[in-house]
Amino acid sequence: MRIIHIMRAYKHMERFIRFHILIMAGLILFSNNKTNANPADPSDNRPNIVLLLTDDLGYGDVGCYNPQSKAPTPYMDKLAREGRRFTDAHSPTSVCSPTRYAILTGRYAWRTRLKLGVLNPWDKALIEPDRLTLGDMLKNQGYTTAAFGKWHLGWSWATPNGISQEQEKNEDFVKRIDLTRPIKDGPTTRGFDYFFGMVGMTPDPCLIENDKPIMIGSGKAPTIPGVSSDLLAPWKIENTPSMLNEKVKWYLDQRAADPSKKPFFLYYALTTPHQPIMPSAQFRGKTGFGEACDFVHQTDDSIGQVLNSLEKNGMLKNTIVIVTSDNGSPGYAEANSPTASVMDRYDHLSSGPWRGMKGDTFEGGHRVPFIIRWPGRITPNTVSKENICLVDLMATFAAITGAKLPNEAAEDSYDISAAFQPQPPSKPIREATVHHALIGMFAIRQGPWKLIQGIGSGGFTMPQFIAIAPGDVGRNGNRGQFYNLENDPAESHNLYQSNPQMVEKLSQLLDQYQKSGRSTPLRP
Repeated sequence: MRIIHIMRAYKHMERFIRFHILIMAGLILFSNNKTNANPADPSDNRPNIVLLLTDDLGYGDVGCYNPQSKAPTPYMDKLAREGRRFTDAHSPTSVCSPTRYAILTGRYAWRTRLKLGVLNPWDKALIEPDRLTLGDMLKNQGYTTAAFGKWHLGWSWATPNGISQEQEKNEDFVKRIDLTRPIKDGPTTRGFDYFFGMVGMTPDPCLIENDKPIMIGSGKAPTIPGVSSDLLAPWKIENTPSMLNEKVKWYLDQRAADPSKKPFFLYYALTTPHQPIMPSAQFRGKTGFGEACDFVHQTDDSIGQVLNSLEKNGMLKNTIVIVTSDNGSPGYAEANSPTASVMDRYDHLSSGPWRGMKGDTFEGGHRVPFIIRWPGRITPNTVSKENICLVDLMATFAAITGAKLPNEAAEDSYDISAAFQPQPPSKPIREATVHHALIGMFAIRQGPWKLIQGIGSGGFTMPQFIAIAPGDVGRNGNRGQFYNLENDPAESHNLYQSNPQMVEKLSQLLDQYQKSGRSTPLRP
């Protein structure tokens, strides 16, 4: 009898212990929003993800988008034949830093302190410390994460006397930065296991590995694993693309040799074909249509080197590869020559058929190439007209990897994976898309309709902005611009006055997005 009582007591104790283990496991799993995800089974065949973000590559620069392009782009064209290209893809803002923020957070950058323009290289971090990032999410799903190239999202720099960026107000701050100390609030605190790159694209770069400067200015750099010594001594700005390419290939070799075989997310933010337009000797003069076209050709070659490295390491079949751009092209023809247009000088339409350029609310400012290759999942040599935005990448990768996003993350990110299926979605994925220009001017797009809240481009195309006094009717009676892109892709016929109901509808929707803090429905 005593033995029976002991056995019963043991069973009660066992149930008690199991119950509390389950409770504790649940508390650990859901205690932190930044790690709120559903870890995937490490035994499954999760795809690697390679995101290649070019800098200032225009819609019309790429041959598969513009057969008359003067810049050869054989690798991007091949990628399109092996995958799918989107013809209605957009950067969330028509300039650099805010687009990068949106890609990595799934949130429009105009919701942050950055209401116009871009960060300067020494600004504090734009991504908030407690915000879930694309890197965080994929790490939680068992991915190894790495970022290369141009960060341009701010850091926290140290000064010898300990003064922070927030306290520093004068122009001499840059001179007093102590680059011998670790840099805080960079990529390795925003979801990446490894980082190699620079603050931004500057003539005298500060090369950074993880959180430590490894080269400052134009002097000789130390030995960098995977990078040829002749690219580092003496330093030349035109060597930047080759140096980054070599480092990315070195990383892929490391991943191939990794016995854990964990899937990886590689975010490579190329520095080309952004200014300074300085193609390397191998590409200078190669196209016959100026340095800008040479630089686009070199950008394509960089993409090809990554693709070839994936193939060499046997990774290409199980890797999602995306090539896109942070905004449209500025249309410059030569190095540091904003007055020379590549269109006027070489008849090269860097924006393709679209009006405007980088910085604008017009389509040329934010309609970008977007090519995706996913063997076995995406039908080769196909084209999608689905309206998508780069802010959608976070929700899309969450859906692909099985992550559950909390409502306080990726507030503007739609899952566009349905657009990767053989048949197009039965209805538009996005309710509407918000566009944002260099000077902070807003536009909103729904279906064929596009409302621009102002007169002018909002960017580099003149006139940039025409102020309208309260009570004034504006230019030709218009206080804004309203276009039907299906009938008028050139944005040449302003329908603002003739469609007051649609203007009001889109104005109210944009106002709702701005005030509510999100543009996507709440997640269950």
